[in-house]
Amino acid sequence: MANVSASASAALPAEKTFLSRLISGFTGRLLILVPYAWLLFFFLIPFVIVFKISLSQSAISMPPYAPAIDFSEGISGLWAALRELSFDNYLWLTEDPLYFNAYISSVVIAGISTLLTLLVGYPIAYGMARAPASLRPTLLMLVILPFWTSFLIRVYAWIGILKPEGLLNQFLMGIGVISSPLVIMNTYTAIFIGIVYSYLPFMVLPLYSSLEKMDNSLIEAAQDLGCPPISAFWKITFPLSLPGVIAGCLLVFIPAVGEFVIPDLLGGSQTLMIGRTLWNEFFANRDWPVASAVAIILLLVLVIPIVLFQHAQARAQEQDR
Repeated sequence: MANVSASASAALPAEKTFLSRLISGFTGRLLILVPYAWLLFFFLIPFVIVFKISLSQSAISMPPYAPAIDFSEGISGLWAALRELSFDNYLWLTEDPLYFNAYISSVVIAGISTLLTLLVGYPIAYGMARAPASLRPTLLMLVILPFWTSFLIRVYAWIGILKPEGLLNQFLMGIGVISSPLVIMNTYTAIFIGIVYSYLPFMVLPLYSSLEKMDNSLIEAAQDLGCPPISAFWKITFPLSLPGVIAGCLLVFIPAVGEFVIPDLLGGSQTLMIGRTLWNEFFANRDWPVASAVAIILLLVLVIPIVLFQHAQARAQEQDR
């Protein structure tokens, strides 16, 4: 009897260990499935729908396109529709220079805006990281504070600042810097100001996260060895903050490429960007298939370089190991 009770008591911990491993394994898989399910429902499925519309033909109906694939006709109808699929909308994008120029203009404006945002945001993040620990939460709140107001209201506020009779011109003329109002509204300068102001927190936050974690003893050791402060910054501080720089640049560049509100309100009707072209195709021309093709190409332009960069970064990390 003693041997039976001993074996039974030994089997109980084994069963508990098996159950705990099973539960932990299920919990781990569930945690992994949640982001994949999010991407499935909010990225992949909408992408498939937009791609399906891009293969359709425009029509005077509601919605304003003739479906290229109709699932109600069964497998035979689906197979016949797949054989008759046409990429005419994508070919149309290559024939009209408007779309190519809009892509190039958007990439150039987003690139310049990202560089300007980095030049403005890096000193801010550096100062926040070097500030006393008791002051950092307040500075962080001041960076996030613009998010508490509407994005549209903040852009409209810049119209009151930059217009010829706005606050900026009145201030400069009041102190005698200029004699006549500056023309800033409806120019690329206004677009750059709006984008830099609107997306500055997206640059500052990842930069601050990288700089705040940096070991200050490395800078002190470099200075003890006779390294000038500027050389120490470029050889130690900036390389260690590169993950934050890359993350901030991506967070600013990606939405800036497809920006519509800022170019439309601050840049005027003559500004050529892909976001405005998309809006015109969807709502003015009501050509949903062409607009969907424009959106698919824009997504590929943004996603493919990011995927290639992540792949190269993963390979570099494996080689370092």
